[in-house]
Amino acid sequence: MSENKLNVCLLNDSFPPLIDGVATTVINYAKIIQSELGSATVVTPAYPGAEDNYSFPVVRYSSLSTEKQLGYRAGYPFSASKLEAMKNQHFDVIHSHCPFASTVFARNLKEKNGAPLIMTYHTKFDEDIKRVLDSPLLEPQITRFVVQNISVCDEVWTVSRGAGENLRSIGYEGDYIIMQNGVDFPKGRALSEDVDALRVTYDLDPDVPLFLFVGRLFWYKGFRVLLDALKIVKDQGIDFRMMVVGDGGDAEDIKAEAESLGIMDKFIFTGAVNDRAELRVYYTAADLFVFPSEYDTNGIVVREAAACELPSLLIKGSCAAEDFTHYKDAILVANDAKAIAEELVYAALHTDALPKLGENAMNDVYLSWEDAVKRAYERYQTVIDNYKRGITQCRETKTQEILYSSVSSITNSIQKVRSITALAKRKTIKAITGTISAGLSRKDK
Repeated sequence: MSENKLNVCLLNDSFPPLIDGVATTVINYAKIIQSELGSATVVTPAYPGAEDNYSFPVVRYSSLSTEKQLGYRAGYPFSASKLEAMKNQHFDVIHSHCPFASTVFARNLKEKNGAPLIMTYHTKFDEDIKRVLDSPLLEPQITRFVVQNISVCDEVWTVSRGAGENLRSIGYEGDYIIMQNGVDFPKGRALSEDVDALRVTYDLDPDVPLFLFVGRLFWYKGFRVLLDALKIVKDQGIDFRMMVVGDGGDAEDIKAEAESLGIMDKFIFTGAVNDRAELRVYYTAADLFVFPSEYDTNGIVVREAAACELPSLLIKGSCAAEDFTHYKDAILVANDAKAIAEELVYAALHTDALPKLGENAMNDVYLSWEDAVKRAYERYQTVIDNYKRGITQCRETKTQEILYSSVSSITNSIQKVRSITALAKRKTIKAITGTISAGLSRKDK
């Protein structure tokens, strides 16, 4: 570990009060760097009512309300005042975790600050683009923008092999390294008395198999195939409970579909659980974590389940299933309702076999955030050294360089105009105040 104390700027489009896997990643990076390694600042779009009571500074820039369409707010990354204020913070490295507004802001900040820029590719953004736009004409253009944004970074990281393959599939041609995410749970199960209290709260019979999902409630997380599978399980006369922890834009539609299938009586929707210690109790109480997503590139929640000795049912070939072996430390199954139902029935009838799978999962795939962030922090120094020597993955074309230099000049000009305008406004107010004061004085005489 280098003894140099680095000043790191972390950027992401999502951040609390909105919680997702990438926001959790950024929180852990910032918290561990700030407390153990160096200094960290998080830069993210503004969010109404956000209270940033963290051990590290959080800088928020202007945003638009796009939660329904995107799942998070869209930031406006050309904030001249924010960029100007951060220009002299002397960051050693700039690390973006999203290729949209965050990386645009990061590129502008690099223009002013001169630090190397790292981009971590967490999500299959081509699927996000298709889901949000639903336009054959716009999709290629936005995808090209994302690839260009990633290609100008000095080093690119992915969180899994599958994420790297997806990045290649959308047109990225540079190099990348895999930098896995960790979990902030300690190894082992939560206290049994806390589990008992949770069962009382939700009227859970310990003899009835409990399946668990944790995450954002969107159809692309695999809910359609899951609902169909659970319908099959119920129709076979198997009793179970399906606990869903989280919220999201499709929550009400998912509940309505469960109702129409006649399986709503098997569901427990808890809403989001943001307290980490409390969430650990939910994992411990369950018999099987069910995560039928082919969208997620890493599946932090799967690692969280493993930390609590809870085995997972995962889609064979998905990124979340990387590093797992069927019937050794997980249940891997085809993305098919009948196949999933068959495995759920087996799990429900053989709950005594599941703890061993969970124990193996904990021993095979557990990675703490401390270890994950320390590995990344060591890599930061390599990136900085490479950057100083002119070794970079940046593939910025001359046109792109001119564009972003122009953007930087424009933001500087905007800032100067704002300063001049503000000064003129202060002078005008002072003159008006003086005139009024003088008039009142004459009137008094």
